[in-house]
Amino acid sequence: MPVVEHPVFEPVRLGPVRLRNRVVKAATFEGMTPDGLVSDDLVEYHRRPAAGGVAMTTVAYCSASPEGRTFRHQLWMRPDALPGLRRLTDAVHDEGAAACLQLGHAGWFANPAQTREPAIGPSRVFSPNAMSFARAIDDAGLARLREDFSRSAAMAVDAGFDAIEVHLGHGYLLSQFLSPYTNRRSDAYGGDIEGRARFPREVLAAIRERVGERAAVFAKLNMTDGFAGGLTADDGRAVARFLDEDGTVDALQLTGGFTARSPMYLLRGDVPLGELVELERNAVRRFGMRLFARRLMVDHPFEEAFFASQARLVKDAVDVPVMLLGGVTRLDTMTGAIDEGFGFVAMARAVLREPDLVDRYRRGEATDSACIHCNRCIVEMERGGTRCTEIPTP
Repeated sequence: MPVVEHPVFEPVRLGPVRLRNRVVKAATFEGMTPDGLVSDDLVEYHRRPAAGGVAMTTVAYCSASPEGRTFRHQLWMRPDALPGLRRLTDAVHDEGAAACLQLGHAGWFANPAQTREPAIGPSRVFSPNAMSFARAIDDAGLARLREDFSRSAAMAVDAGFDAIEVHLGHGYLLSQFLSPYTNRRSDAYGGDIEGRARFPREVLAAIRERVGERAAVFAKLNMTDGFAGGLTADDGRAVARFLDEDGTVDALQLTGGFTARSPMYLLRGDVPLGELVELERNAVRRFGMRLFARRLMVDHPFEEAFFASQARLVKDAVDVPVMLLGGVTRLDTMTGAIDEGFGFVAMARAVLREPDLVDRYRRGEATDSACIHCNRCIVEMERGGTRCTEIPTP
């Protein structure tokens, strides 16, 4: 079959970084960092899509601070983590791809029983995950977090990462500042969307100042939280315009949903609820999940490119390149997105199902992914590491 010639497969720049094409492996939490350090499995997890043709693969959820983890064994940035991270970036670079690190902080969503640190957030709000009230961050705490984020980004660059993705979505700390559901502050960091966006903007400015042009910096940004009382679409577009005007990001990866309130809004597809309940180790949480999880995990049927219509509105409001994320599985969707002005496309579960999918698309050997959107890969996160259950284990 003939090779597909299209700009989606041609080299492009993401800020200071040259990528071999416009396809990014999006961050999907791997569950492969025992003791918060890189494992051989994590290296191989990212080497495979790099060998399979993606331009850049994203290591999911590295916390900028020890208390910002959602699990005790989650990766967090510190000197001990650097040798493993360097091994991972070397493996990705050897395959001709770039390496990106997703940098975040769980804030209100962190579990003190796991991190052995109190949960913090924009406001004193009860967190079902922490089973306690989060402590509102004071001015000294904001200063520390700005430093934690910028220091962590600089360490990531030292470890060989070509890009830093700053997590402003899914109900994690910077998203919590944006959302009126979790931000009840009455000072300069609360109130209207300009106030609620102040701290995330300061974090991105601190990272850009520290990193300079040594790496690309982009934001994974919620367009909406997906539930009444959360971030609205109008506010999401306003934040996108703020970041564009600030000049602190080289791109925006647009997403939606709030892990603690609307988890299936950001995933779409089947809900493997029974297995998730049974894998919960905490008896109190397991009981609560049996009672309330079905109400929380509202069905959102899978649609191909399910964020596209919202993302177009943001794309048309900013000058910075936009990455289309959310159920991108078909070759014609990828090429169509670039044709209509998206700068990049980001794929997650489709590439987990078929790590060589991008090369197969480019060679004209496939037009659609074999992913069935069962979301059982999420369950596997608790069974030793995220993997596609449709792929037989060796």
